[in-house]
Amino acid sequence: MRFDANNSVNEQLDIPFPNNISVFIKREDLLHSQISGNKFRKLKYNLIKARQLNQRTLLTFGGAYSNHIAAVAAAGHEFGFNTIGIIRGEELLGKINDNPTLRLAQQQGMRLVFISRADYRRKTEPNFIQALQNQFGEFYLIPEGGTNALAVQGCTEILTAQDKQQFDYICCAVGTGGTIAGLIESSTDQQMVLGFPALKGDFLQAEIQQWTQKTNWELIPGYHWGGYAKTTPALLQFVQDFYGQNGIEIEPVYTGKMLFGIFDLIQQGYFPAHSQILVIHTGGLQGNLSTRFNLSP
Repeated sequence: MRFDANNSVNEQLDIPFPNNISVFIKREDLLHSQISGNKFRKLKYNLIKARQLNQRTLLTFGGAYSNHIAAVAAAGHEFGFNTIGIIRGEELLGKINDNPTLRLAQQQGMRLVFISRADYRRKTEPNFIQALQNQFGEFYLIPEGGTNALAVQGCTEILTAQDKQQFDYICCAVGTGGTIAGLIESSTDQQMVLGFPALKGDFLQAEIQQWTQKTNWELIPGYHWGGYAKTTPALLQFVQDFYGQNGIEIEPVYTGKMLFGIFDLIQQGYFPAHSQILVIHTGGLQGNLSTRFNLSP
């Protein structure tokens, strides 16, 4: 099983930012056509571990438009694992054909199991996991969003030696905290890692601190646009304009919110003059297939 990450490149945005600030985008979205961005990084060592344990089935959790569900389904199909997705919301049963993410996962061979939101909240309880094992047999468990110690290990490989020398700021969107934790761990003490949460809540600080003892990082909380997958016409327009001006497709759940925030902070003078900023494009472009956004070029 080969997990190569040779397609990620840094592209400088041809935009005249004030104070001679330079912004580069690390194109993690190019790593794989379906297992892209941070999902590729998070799954790498988990799949290697599952193979070492001779596990043939991957089980994980996610919502209706989960990038993680889509990526696990694609990874299972490519590397020969059975996959089971425990999906939040019984009301989605029978609506798979109306949901491009779930339809894609099913086409990749994933078995979709829909449960109530009340049961879904028990997804980390040992008794609930045991009940799933009783129902489905042995499986390798990957948590919702994919974040665990092996995922953080994979995300430490995002930054290259050149990145650590060149950039003053590393910026990424934050969902469950695994990606930024890996970036923090691999960054130098002279770099500042900025995380842009895609959802509301104060829990992320503690989540990230589980995985790193370093302090060269900060969460920028003001750009979640109301919560996970919440958007406004202004944000959707920004995402469309960004593609039109730069030729790089983004989505409004993670990368779009982060880039809007970075551009806004630059205009506010947050970054010192001559700052070199590296933005991590974490993929998730399958979400643009959704009729909720309709942003695919």
